[in-house]
Amino acid sequence: IPETVAAPDASKPEDWVDEKRIADPEDVKPDGYDDIPETVEDPDAVKPEDWDDDLDGEWAPPVVDNPEFKGPWTPRMIDNPEYKGEWEHPQIDNPDYFSDDAAYVFESIGAVGLEIWQVKAGTIFGDILVTNSVDDAKSAAEKVLERVPDEEAAENEAAAAAAAEEEEADEDWEEEADEDKEEL
Repeated sequence: IPETVAAPDASKPEDWVDEKRIADPEDVKPDGYDDIPETVEDPDAVKPEDWDDDLDGEWAPPVVDNPEFKGPWTPRMIDNPEYKGEWEHPQIDNPDYFSDDAAYVFESIGAVGLEIWQVKAGTIFGDILVTNSVDDAKSAAEKVLERVPDEEAAENEAAAAAAAEEEEADEDWEEEADEDKEEL
């Protein structure tokens, strides 16, 4: 809950100007600006010698972008002399806000929730310890660290066995493929 909230009875004044820039009222569109076409016939185009008006139709030169065309006219923008800045809603103390300095104090915690984000699926977490005793934490850590080398060795053996099994399967497949070739 925030300490302050927007004042409910306050609103932006009707005459408040919060547009930083405006179109220059003295800037006028040049005469004939809208008469300039976006494209023009290519002045360098020449009717092909083998063009037959009866067969090919009336020849028209290709169209190219007009270098004099500058797009739709827009007036120049200037700083707004009446600009007052961004209007900020006045804040008042939140009547629902309260501060509880003992919100984190509990006599007994019956459960702990952990949110664990995994990058690799199948990761297993174990040996989670929640304590307020440094000595208990050190003791538990020593026990875990004692068995880490044994667990790593077992993991490496399992990986080696799986790799050997996969290699054996590949060899069997290659032998079968060779036998099939010989039969052909």
